Amino acid sequence: MTKRTQAKVDKQGKEIRRQRALIRERVAPSQRRRIRDYDRDEQNELRMDMIHGQTHFNFIKMYLLSHFCDHIRQFGNIPIYSTDIGELAHKTQIKDGWRQSNENDAARQIVHSYDRQHAIRMRLLNLESVQARGAYLSADVLQHLDRTPSTVSQQVIRRRILKGCREDVSNVVDFSRISGVLLEIIYRELIRYSRHNLPAAHALPEDHAMLRSLAVELLTQLEIPVLAFQEADVYEIHRARSTGALHFRNQGSRNDWVWVQAATEEMYCALQGRLPAKLVALLKTRDKRPDDKVRRVGGVQMLTPVNSGRLSDLHGLVTVQMREDTRGFTIVDVGTILGLAHLIPEENRRWLVHSRIDLRTFNEVY
Repeated sequence: MTKRTQAKVDKQGKEIRRQRALIRERVAPSQRRRIRDYDRDEQNELRMDMIHGQTHFNFIKMYLLSHFCDHIRQFGNIPIYSTDIGELAHKTQIKDGWRQSNENDAARQIVHSYDRQHAIRMRLLNLESVQARGAYLSADVLQHLDRTPSTVSQQVIRRRILKGCREDVSNVVDFSRISGVLLEIIYRELIRYSRHNLPAAHALPEDHAMLRSLAVELLTQLEIPVLAFQEADVYEIHRARSTGALHFRNQGSRNDWVWVQAATEEMYCALQGRLPAKLVALLKTRDKRPDDKVRRVGGVQMLTPVNSGRLSDLHGLVTVQMREDTRGFTIVDVGTILGLAHLIPEENRRWLVHSRIDLRTFNEVY
């Protein structure tokens, strides 16, 4: 009920009570209770009639819903236009400055306060940089730096976590049987992975007979900590799943699209060295040598960018497609799996990279 409707109901109620009070003065005491109950019922009916008369959906939030579908098709996911950043700046720059002022010519005081804080932060950054290079600083400056928290935020590194171990796989042969990938392809990819990623002292054996007995654990989920947009220590957890042929929650099998760091940032134009891939398997391997080294790898079907990863002039997105070579299965280190990817299917085994799915992806793919 709106305030206007409530005011009308209260006004009508007062008028009814006034009229009934005059009537009750003229009737016998035995009838007053019946008249009071009748007045209450009549007032409730009046309130409901006025509420129903004022009920409608002609307000801005309901009107915007009619445009959401078209806007998403044209501009992408709505949260990329979030106002959180502007609201945060309003709090730190305006509200905090207002509270610190004496409310006399507050605008000037807010500007001066923010400029002074910014200058002090820049000064501390310069002193920390000079100190890191080993330059001489006076004792009072060093004492002040020791008492002042560092202005450089220290990024907390979080590990990727593998979960959901399957009991039906114990070696490479079992994995080949479960996944449908030929043993020769698995051997080739393990050798390639070992040559490119492992030091010589911990390299995998290249003899197929020894690789055949390599201990393997097959898992179904990888938790990937991804830094939240414009944050230094706040992480979002992307849960990439690879169930193979098994059903996920009584539905079909699930093999998620993920981002893989496949090259340096100078490669693939807008993708900056990253390629989307389908997560086929998550593995832990352990050889039988004395060091008993555990390696965490993922099996993926890598896609390749169309037009070298340049943005399309038509829709502003990158198009990717299945690789034309025979490498339909590639082993990568789990550390190169950066997070979940969102692809929009097209014809002829092509997909559009949905770079507008969230603020972080929107900022990284350009």
